[in-house]
Amino acid sequence: MTITGPAPAISSSPRQVARRSVGWIVVGAIAILVAAIGFLTTGGHGPGVALDASNAAPAGAKALAEVLRQQGVDVTSASSLAQVRDLAPGDGTILVYDPQGYLDEGRFTELQTHAATLVVVDPGFAALHALAPDVHNAGAAAGNGILTADCPVAAANRAQTIEPTVKSPTLRVTSGAAPATGCFSTGNGGFAFVSSTANGTTLHLVGSPSLLDNEGVVRAGNAALALNLLGEHPSLVWYLPTLRDVAANGPPDLNALTPGWVTPLVLLLVVVVIAAAVWRGRRFGPLVVENLPVVVRSGETMEGRARLYQRSSARLRALDSIRIGTIGRLGAAVGLPSTASVWEVCDTVAALTGTDRSVVRDLLVDAQPRTDAQLVSLSDRLARLESATLNAVNPANDRPTGRMEP
Repeated sequence: MTITGPAPAISSSPRQVARRSVGWIVVGAIAILVAAIGFLTTGGHGPGVALDASNAAPAGAKALAEVLRQQGVDVTSASSLAQVRDLAPGDGTILVYDPQGYLDEGRFTELQTHAATLVVVDPGFAALHALAPDVHNAGAAAGNGILTADCPVAAANRAQTIEPTVKSPTLRVTSGAAPATGCFSTGNGGFAFVSSTANGTTLHLVGSPSLLDNEGVVRAGNAALALNLLGEHPSLVWYLPTLRDVAANGPPDLNALTPGWVTPLVLLLVVVVIAAAVWRGRRFGPLVVENLPVVVRSGETMEGRARLYQRSSARLRALDSIRIGTIGRLGAAVGLPSTASVWEVCDTVAALTGTDRSVVRDLLVDAQPRTDAQLVSLSDRLARLESATLNAVNPANDRPTGRMEP
């Protein structure tokens, strides 16, 4: 038959493709809209690294660093203690902000030797214990608002007032060997700023990072305090520690924990195992080549299986093997198909031989031998049942069959 006319199109038309893609287009448009809103909300900047001198986001400190540069201060950034050693001239200022606690007490103590003024923002336990043992963390401020200096520190008096954020960290001063001065009391026994000296180095402890970041430096006298603290010397190293400053003091390796006698003992054991393997392997002699496959007579197989049944006292398993063969031969003898069930064979055999059905079912299915004598008795009864069935089917065949082979 000849088909005329245009063939149907197999590929989808542009309209069909566009209809199926409407959902994905809507999802993409929503994603672009959300990204645009986030970009406009943050002013095109992510949060970045807190108090980073090159970060223009609200949490950064680029505004303060740029003002210091305009006033003639040489501001350089460092991300490791090795860079601080190379950059710090020894008579300048070092600002340290370590919120992750990468520095230990020894590294804070070393920083004192590289600066004339050390400014630590939000100091942790290691910094306070190493630099100012008489100063402790006092938790967050109870409230917020403008705080008055009320202390003899020159940088604090020039600023007069500051305004930290809500729940800013505060510091508590106790009596100690190195006198410390607290400024800008928060009303809970703490101060937002503490000044001290240690080993000839001027130490300034700033409780809240919000006094220096881009968002908080414009409030009250925050900028004045920050500029007076960091602009005291012509050079400033802006140090934000990283993972490179973490001291390599992990647990000892396996070699350090292993006693010296273990390695020679292991080598000796390896040699002994190899010698034992060679010694035992030579005792078996050379391999014997045997042609395969090996033909095994059925009698040997039957006798081997019988010995296994006897050794494991598997009388029921042996009887089931005999029953399977008997049921198959009985079904073929009475003319039943191979798909006939056991119960059909039992009923047919019982009807032909005139035996009670329960007796036949017990013999072919239910009876369980407890001893070897019971197993032999049941085997003989199965042979007699098979012989009686053959005689009933063919009365002329009166030859006894003898005991059934499995």
